[in-house]
Amino acid sequence: MANLIPSGSITSASGFLAGAVRAGIKSKDELDLAILCSQAPCKAAGVFTTSQIKSAPVILSQKRITKGRAQAVVVNSGCANACVGERGLTDAAGMANLAAAKIDISPEEVLVASTGVIGVPLPMDKIRAGIPKIKLTKDGGHDFCRAIMTTDTRPKEMAVQIDMKGVKVTIGGVAKGAGMLHPNLATMLCFIASDAVVSPDFLQTALKKAVDYSFNMVSIDGDTSPSDCVFLLANGLAGNQPIDFDNGDAFQEALNAVCTHLAKSIARDGEGATKLIEVTVERAKDQNEARQAARAVAGSPLVKAAIHGNDPNWGRIVAALGRSGARVREDRLDVYLNDIRVMKQGCPALFSKDEMISALRNNDNVLIKLCLNLGDGQATAWGCDLSEEYVTINSAYTT
Repeated sequence: MANLIPSGSITSASGFLAGAVRAGIKSKDELDLAILCSQAPCKAAGVFTTSQIKSAPVILSQKRITKGRAQAVVVNSGCANACVGERGLTDAAGMANLAAAKIDISPEEVLVASTGVIGVPLPMDKIRAGIPKIKLTKDGGHDFCRAIMTTDTRPKEMAVQIDMKGVKVTIGGVAKGAGMLHPNLATMLCFIASDAVVSPDFLQTALKKAVDYSFNMVSIDGDTSPSDCVFLLANGLAGNQPIDFDNGDAFQEALNAVCTHLAKSIARDGEGATKLIEVTVERAKDQNEARQAARAVAGSPLVKAAIHGNDPNWGRIVAALGRSGARVREDRLDVYLNDIRVMKQGCPALFSKDEMISALRNNDNVLIKLCLNLGDGQATAWGCDLSEEYVTINSAYTT
């Protein structure tokens, strides 16, 4: 079982350092350029956007991660370095070179990530001036976390520790994301560090499972981005017995816990959001159909708008379920809203509308449960309500 580390971050794992500076990439005076590095070489895994439009950092890092190793990540916010032609690749490599020179490692061991406005070249003069000023420290994970934020209103970080036959193994992670978010990754960056000794093949498989379980079950607004990536570095300094497919359950569960916490934090901090929506589908035909159904409901604009208005219009939930692609028998369907059954075997259930409105109004967490009663598939997805503030934020994003 994973134990939460109070005030934990990505540098909670042994041998990891981080730091950030205000380089002036953002229009506001905020941290916007950061480095994470390990004091020892790492096994590395990555998951990237499924968009056919990919940012230059994604293209570069996707190529480097195939070697299964890395030792550092350099990241900026305020500019996505996407859709700027060959210059983007040159600048992404330039960022890696600058970070590598600072840490004294090979540029090939540096992964790169960027987030922000698309179609704007990186201000490389500011990056060249900023990277040498970054102070890498054991406590720098918190600044690293803040430096990757864009429209986020709060940092998202977590660390846990597990016992592997008497050896303490740590996993810490940070993430950013608040808008342009939808399953199959989203406008999000996530970086995870561990001091575990772990096989590279298992590390990649474990990360993919954790991402599918967590980040691929989040939807803010139905849009995705060219910049999405999740990196996992493991430096082996814990000295545990090597983790592989035959003994990796505890590591997988801990990694799932970190990613799920970060995914829920992203959903809770959706642009303009006032409520976290959690959609659980039970007894679907199989797990794939449960995932389809949960994601469709969590991503429905009509469901999101109803939740924002504290409107117990459960017909919108059923409508989203019906077009999800999951098999549904109306006469077997039960629907619950904040633990109150609103539909029983395809028919309206008796409940107090006034009490339901009050429950929605006074609760920042809204729980939707759908029992399909067709099999043993189960899945949970997360989203947030859709507010006027979301439109305000995104109607003037670059102006």
